[in-house]
Amino acid sequence: MRTTPLKPFARIRRIVLRLVFGALVIGVLVGGGTAFRVWQVARVDDWTKADMAIVLGAAQYNGVPSDVLAARLEHALGLYQEGVVGYIATTGGRQPGDNFTEGQVGKLWLVKRGVPEDRVLQVGEGADTLGSLRAVASVAKERDLKTAVIVSDPWHSLRARTMAEDAGLRAWTSPTRSGPNVQTRETQWFYIKRETGALLYYRLMKAHAGVFDELKLPKIG
Repeated sequence: MRTTPLKPFARIRRIVLRLVFGALVIGVLVGGGTAFRVWQVARVDDWTKADMAIVLGAAQYNGVPSDVLAARLEHALGLYQEGVVGYIATTGGRQPGDNFTEGQVGKLWLVKRGVPEDRVLQVGEGADTLGSLRAVASVAKERDLKTAVIVSDPWHSLRARTMAEDAGLRAWTSPTRSGPNVQTRETQWFYIKRETGALLYYRLMKAHAGVFDELKLPKIG
C-alpha cells in the first residue's frame, strides 16, 4: 500500500512540534535537576577547616543586623569559636540613605562578641552575591587566603558556592539553620524556585540575576 507523502507545510509543522516538545523536555529536566541540586546542597553543613568564613550580607537597620543577617553572623561566630576558620569576612554594601554598610555592621557585631578586629575582614562592597564574592576573592588573594566556608541561608548555598569557585576560591558551605528565611515550608519552596532560576541565569550569563531580587520577599543576597 502506497503512503501519501506529507505536504511541505505538514512536514515543517511536524518538525517544529518535535523541536518544541524536545525543548520542553530538556527544560523540565534541566530545571528539575537544578532544583534538586539546590535542595541537596542546602542540606550540606560542612565544617571542614578553611582559611575563612564568608558571611553573605543581608539587610541592616542603622547599625543593627536584621534577623536574617544576625542568624548568619551567629553561625559564622560558631565556626570561628570552634577553630574551623581563622578569619571571618563580612560582606555587603550600603543601600541609599544608609549610614552603615552590611559589611560594617557584620564586623561590629562580631567584634562585640569577642572576635579580634584583625580576624574580621570587612568587605563593604557589592550590591549582590556576585559582587560581594568577587570583592572577597580579591581581598583573599592579597592575604593568600585560598579556602572558604560560605555562610548564608541553605537555599542560597549552591549558587554562592558556584560563584565563589568561579572567583578563584576553593569553597564549601555551612548554612545557617535559623532565621526567617528557613522557618516555613512555603518560604523554603519559594527560595528553592528562586535560586533555581537565579542559578540557571548565572550559569548562562555569568551575571547576577537582578530580576529575581525584584520579587517582593526577603532578600537573601
